[in-house]
Amino acid sequence: MDTYRELFLMQQTYATLFSVTNKLQVQGDRYFEVLTSRQMMVMIAIIHLPEDETTLNNIARKLGTTKQSVKQVITILENKAYVITSPSRQDKRAVNVKITELGKQTMIACAEKSLNFFADVFENFTTEEMEILWTLLKKMYRFDGEEQDGFEENASSEEELNEDQTRALKEFERRRIERR
Repeated sequence: MDTYRELFLMQQTYATLFSVTNKLQVQGDRYFEVLTSRQMMVMIAIIHLPEDETTLNNIARKLGTTKQSVKQVITILENKAYVITSPSRQDKRAVNVKITELGKQTMIACAEKSLNFFADVFENFTTEEMEILWTLLKKMYRFDGEEQDGFEENASSEEELNEDQTRALKEFERRRIERR
């Protein structure tokens, strides 16, 4: 493969990834309705961090973004009463973010909508293709030597699902099977 072709592929991959990311964010906002995609991801990052480590820096690190970007989203979520902030007990310069009961209820309401979103986005992907894509995206994330602080740990198992979650998962499974 010649250098020009490689450069072309890199540019096209970057441009496509950039466009896909923006499109997913816009479409996700439509599905979630009460939360934007960015707000939902910030809240998901919070629940994937130990309670005493939910600082703006740690949330930003988990999302691969800046503290300033997270602060903007947290301010919006705080104004909606979905989160509260309090001084960190470990670092007096930092604040911890906690999801309120209203925030938890809002996330639950968005959870089923997210399953529909994922079913639509990944409609034409096999399980193997999703695994390959995820592996390649994690590889791309490491371009600067930094590993992604993923969301896969602390995930609920099927045994821990409540009745509504089990119903939503069965509907998601039905949609995936139906589209194959």
